Formats: sequence, C-alpha cells, structure tokens
Amino acid sequence: MDNLNDVIVRAKAACYVGGGVKTEPSRPGSHDLTWSDGDWEYRDSYFGGTNFIGQEVLWFRRTPYWAMNYYGFICRPDLIDGQRAGATITKALSTMYRSGRFLGGFEWTGEYGTYIDRSEGDARHFHGREVIMVGCEEAYALHYCGGVILP
Repeated sequence: MDNLNDVIVRAKAACYVGGGVKTEPSRPGSHDLTWSDGDWEYRDSYFGGTNFIGQEVLWFRRTPYWAMNYYGFICRPDLIDGQRAGATITKALSTMYRSGRFLGGFEWTGEYGTYIDRSEGDARHFHGREVIMVGCEEAYALHYCGGVILP
C-alpha cells in the first residue's frame, strides 16, 4: 500500500489547489471534486462559498479508508473577501503540498495576508486550524479534523 500521507497530498494537490475534476454533486447543492490513481479514489465535497463546510474522503479499493471534515469562514470581511482568501489559500497550500505534506506548522505570506496552519497528529488522526492574518488581525479561519476510518 502507498504511503498514506503521500496519497493524500497527491489527491489534495490535484483537486482544490490544482483546479481538479468537477463532478456531479454527491448531494443537492454540493460542489464536488474528484481524483483517482490505481486503487485510490478521493472526493472533496463542500457547500457554500465565502463561508463553507465540507468533507474529503479517500477510498482504497472502494472501501472508505480516510476522511477529513472542515469549516472555513471570513472573520473580518472589512479586511479580506472570499476571492482574496481563496487566492491566498490556493497559493499557500500549493507551496505546502510541494513540500510533500499537508499537516504540521506552516506559514506563507502573500499579497493579501499571511497564511498560518497549525495541527496536531498525523494522517492517521489529526485536528488543526488555518488562518489568514491581515496585519495583526485574524481575517479568515478554518477548523479541520480527520483520520483513518477503517471499516
């Protein structure tokens, strides 16, 4: 079996960050992106836009193997909007994924603010939070958690 962290990074990089394959919504009103490679299949399904909630699931040989839930929101619409937050997140995550990981301390500064990610655990069991700081103010935040979900 492939290294779980590596598979997750490849899937994530190919979907939201990589402008992944949009597919038929899995639920009314959802936005879904998918990826597959050999025995692995992945789906990122979320609702909303500026404020959003979603779930990522990774299957191995058609059996649910790993999942992550997340909720992101704009805290200070006077400092950042959804488009600028999205551009910051995309660039920051792209940089992080190129380093071969999706968890752990990470900071990246861009045109619209500083992206900061903090998490505990590893791909098997984790929780964390990402924020975008504009100056000294938290303008955007996202909470996430997940891990292996063996049948």
